[in-house]
Amino acid sequence: MQLNTYIRAAYISILSLLSAVSFAQEKPWRLDQSIGLPDWLQVSFEHRARYETLDQQYRKTVNGQPGNGGDQVLTFRTLVHAKADLKYARLGAELMDSRIELVDTGSANSTTNLTPSIANPLELLQAYIEVPVDNMVTKGSHSLLRAGRITMDIGSRRLVARNRFRNTINAFTGMDWQWQLGNRKFRAFYTLPVFRRVGGDIKDNKPAFDQEHTERRFWGIHYSQPLLTPHDNGELFLFGLDEEDNKNFATKDRELYTFGFRLWRKPARQQFDYQLETVYQLGESRTSNTATTTLDHVAHFHHAELGYSFETPWSPRLMGQFDYASGDDDPNDGQNNRFDTLYGARRFDFGPTSIYGAFSRSNLLTPALRLNLEPIKSVKTMFALRGYWRASTSDNWVPAGIKGQDAYIGTQVEARLRWEPLTNNLRIEGGVAHLFAGDLIDQAGNNDSTYAYTQVSVKF
Repeated sequence: MQLNTYIRAAYISILSLLSAVSFAQEKPWRLDQSIGLPDWLQVSFEHRARYETLDQQYRKTVNGQPGNGGDQVLTFRTLVHAKADLKYARLGAELMDSRIELVDTGSANSTTNLTPSIANPLELLQAYIEVPVDNMVTKGSHSLLRAGRITMDIGSRRLVARNRFRNTINAFTGMDWQWQLGNRKFRAFYTLPVFRRVGGDIKDNKPAFDQEHTERRFWGIHYSQPLLTPHDNGELFLFGLDEEDNKNFATKDRELYTFGFRLWRKPARQQFDYQLETVYQLGESRTSNTATTTLDHVAHFHHAELGYSFETPWSPRLMGQFDYASGDDDPNDGQNNRFDTLYGARRFDFGPTSIYGAFSRSNLLTPALRLNLEPIKSVKTMFALRGYWRASTSDNWVPAGIKGQDAYIGTQVEARLRWEPLTNNLRIEGGVAHLFAGDLIDQAGNNDSTYAYTQVSVKF
C-alpha cells in the first residue's frame, strides 16, 4: 500500500517550513509562539513516521510451529498537546493518532487486540487539570496535583513509563500528586489503567474509544533524594496493582505489591557513573488470561550498570550492564515466580520493540556492553552487544512463547544513529538489531533474526 498524495504533500510542506524557520533563528521554532497565541495558552505538535522490517521470525507462529519469513510495518504517531494556564490551575488535553500501514498477512501485529501496542487511532491520550500548591506540608515546598486522564514517567521508567519508541503510549485515569522540597521529591498516585482499543481488525485503523474499568486499579508511592554526595541519588518505591475479570475482558487476576530501591549517578565527563536497581514482587496472580488457578506470586528483578565517560573526541561513554528477571521455577509448586514489569518500558535496556520486541523483563539473565558516541553535536550513535539466557529453564522465553531444555537464547548486536539537523524540531534516526540464534532458538527450529528501522520525527 502506497502513501496517499496528500500525506506526501504534508510531509514536504512540514519539512520545508521547519527548515526555513529553524535555520533563520537559533532557538527551536514553536507553533504557539509563531502564530501569536496568548501567553496563557500553549500548543505543541509532534509527528513521527517509522518504517520497520524483520527478516526471519524468532517467535512461534499462531499454531505453535517455528516461525518463518519476515514482517514489516509503517507506523505513524501524531501528538497534539494544548495547555491553558488559568493562574490558579492549568487545563491540558493531548490527542494521539497512532496508525499502521504495510502490515504483512500473518504478522504478529495484524490481528484484533483489545490492548494493541502498535495502533491506537484518534484517541484522547490526556485530559487533565493541574493545581500547583506551595508550602504544603513544609514551608518552601512546591507540589502539583494532577487529576484526569494522564501519562506518567516514574523513576527509571522500568515499571511506569510514558512510551517513547512504541507507537502507542500508556495512559491512566486518576490522581497524581508530586511534592518537592529542594532535591527531595515525593510522589503518590491512584489510577485506573486505560485499555487501548481499535475498531475491528487492527490493520483497518478504525478508532474505538479507549476505556478504563474499576476492576483494574494501579497505585503507588515514590521517594527520591541525594545520598552521600549531591551527585549520588537514591529512590524508594512501592506500587500496587489489583485486577479482576470483567465481562468484557479476562485478566491474570493480579494482586501485586512491587517494591524496591534504586541508587544512581548521572554520567559526567571523566567520571564513573552507575545504576543499581532491585525490585521484589509479592502477591497473587495467574499465569495467563485464560488460566483458572490463582497462584502465590513471588518474583524479583535486578539491574546493575557501570559506565565511564571519556574526555576525548566523539565523547565516548562505555557501559557494562547486567539484568536479571526471575522466571517460574516450578509449574507445579503453587507459585508464579515470573517477574511482571507492570507498565514499564524496555526499549532502552533490551533493544527495539514494536514488531521485534524479542526480550522483556521476565525470565531473563543478560549481561551487556554498550558504547555511546557523539561524533558531532547533532549526531549520536550507540552500539550494544548483549547475551541472553533464561533465568529458569522451567519457564518460557516469554516474548517468543518457546520452552525447552537449553537456557541460552542467543546474542544480540545492535546499532543506532540519531541525527538532529534542526535541534528540537527535526530528528532522523535509524537502527538495526541482529539476534544470533542460541541453543534454545536452534532447538525450536528457528533461525537468526534481523530487525531494522528508519524514522523521521518533527516537533514544533
